[in-house]
Amino acid sequence: MIDLAYLRHLDRFSLIINKRITSNYVGERKTNIVGAGLVFRDHSPYGPGDDFRSIDWKVFGRTDRLYVKRYEAERNLTVHIVLDYSASMHFASGKTTKGEYSAMLGIGYAYMAMKNNERFVLSTFSDKLELFKAKKGRKQLAGIVSYLNDKKPSGKTDLEAAMARYKKLINTSSMIIVISDFLYPPEEIRNVLQRLRKHKVVLIQVLDKQELDLQGLDGDYKLKDSESPDTMRTYISPFLKKQYINKLSVHNDRIKKVSEECGAHFFTFSSDIPVFDAFYDMMGRRTERVSHEH
Repeated sequence: MIDLAYLRHLDRFSLIINKRITSNYVGERKTNIVGAGLVFRDHSPYGPGDDFRSIDWKVFGRTDRLYVKRYEAERNLTVHIVLDYSASMHFASGKTTKGEYSAMLGIGYAYMAMKNNERFVLSTFSDKLELFKAKKGRKQLAGIVSYLNDKKPSGKTDLEAAMARYKKLINTSSMIIVISDFLYPPEEIRNVLQRLRKHKVVLIQVLDKQELDLQGLDGDYKLKDSESPDTMRTYISPFLKKQYINKLSVHNDRIKKVSEECGAHFFTFSSDIPVFDAFYDMMGRRTERVSHEH
């Protein structure tokens, strides 16, 4: 359940985010964490009151005069948040399901887009895609919160079909955040990213802690697929756990590699980690990557 307390925390968090963006992204650096960024516009002579850090030293080297770079906010960016709401996202070994955690992350992105006066929209997919129209403002945010509070994950996952349909509806420069457990073949994820290559894409994997390490599971179990009637009997031993963890690590490494090749960002979080810690982590790693790029 997304409540007013969470939205109040987001309000305070957005102030910290904006302060950090201002200090970390001076220059031709953009932040994909909230959609907005700084885009170079022109130069002006350095004068009293100008930020010393904005001096263009390359121009100084050529002209022996001090000029500062001037920037403007990147505009007309639409933020699309797409949540996997298939039955597997209803799993929880603790208090929070993967779907609830994903919803809080999605609302966080929507809230920051609202604060940046950007158009934003949140949609969900399973074996079908539920679409909404991108708009600005608090009314849009309130509608999304109400929708998610009333919705329960169900159905099978079909990422590629859902995103192929979604791609046809995107007609402006966009930031696309896809939140899912991403337990799909990496090649399927590559196909999705290649379709979205003209946009900024962030993939956020949400897994339950038990899915990450099988902690607390030992002995004979009858496992049921949450998205089909299939069941399987197995004996969970320390050796099987080790194999499972290794295979999951390889799977995620392949997704990360595919994401990097397609210019996207890939993050993984356990649903027992505080949501704001996840946002801080994403921002920190984004800052590091942009620093390396420039």
